[in-house]
Amino acid sequence: MSYIEILQSYHLTALQWLAIGFAVFLLGLSKSGIKGVSIIIVVILAFVFGEKASTGILLPMLICADILAVIYYNRHADWSIIKKLIPWMIIGVLVGVWIGNDISEIIFKRLMAIIIIVSVAIMFYIEKRKSNNIPTNKLFSIGMGFLTGFTTMIGNLAGPISNIYFLTMRFQKNEFIGTAAWLFFIINIFKLPFHIFIWKTVTVESLVLNSVLIPAVIIGFLLGAYIVKLISNVNYRRFILIVTALGGLIMLFR
Repeated sequence: MSYIEILQSYHLTALQWLAIGFAVFLLGLSKSGIKGVSIIIVVILAFVFGEKASTGILLPMLICADILAVIYYNRHADWSIIKKLIPWMIIGVLVGVWIGNDISEIIFKRLMAIIIIVSVAIMFYIEKRKSNNIPTNKLFSIGMGFLTGFTTMIGNLAGPISNIYFLTMRFQKNEFIGTAAWLFFIINIFKLPFHIFIWKTVTVESLVLNSVLIPAVIIGFLLGAYIVKLISNVNYRRFILIVTALGGLIMLFR
């Protein structure tokens, strides 16, 4: 099949193309540091392509956006946190691969939404008390790492969980974005073979579709990076808390 024939095989309407383009633009914004909009991306792509197929459509574009974020925010990454989380994220991904075909997506998303909303409520309480305490319990890092890996494999829904973890660690704006960039670049590369060879959600056809959408990722990233520069550290924390809470509510009631 030719390039054009592959794109035509998706039978996408003009409205669907517009929705996908908007979702991918939001992906660029998200990876530049405008966190919390990932749930909107997941919802749009799942509506157009179906729940499972959409994860394979999204993954290569996530990796593309991760590369941009790693290049732009590289010097701000906290490698001690990355090394602490990656092993448990890998275990979470492997568990997600194992049970991904059997778990009820509705139950999973409702459970995730409740976890996110409760976690955000706790974070708001901590913020109100002006507490600067950072959790040092090893089980906290293990649990958050595993949950992040599991949720990123099941439905690319790890954003809210990682947001909560980095906010709890009291990261500054650029440190938050740079650490997240490397963390998800590594784990998304690790996920890729499972999507290709086991779930078969990343195919030649899906990669052709991705190639058309990459410019929207780049535009979103560049605009987002400019906006992030204008936001103070305090307001950035508040913004992440609010949009993460909204994401949890969307997930709960969609």
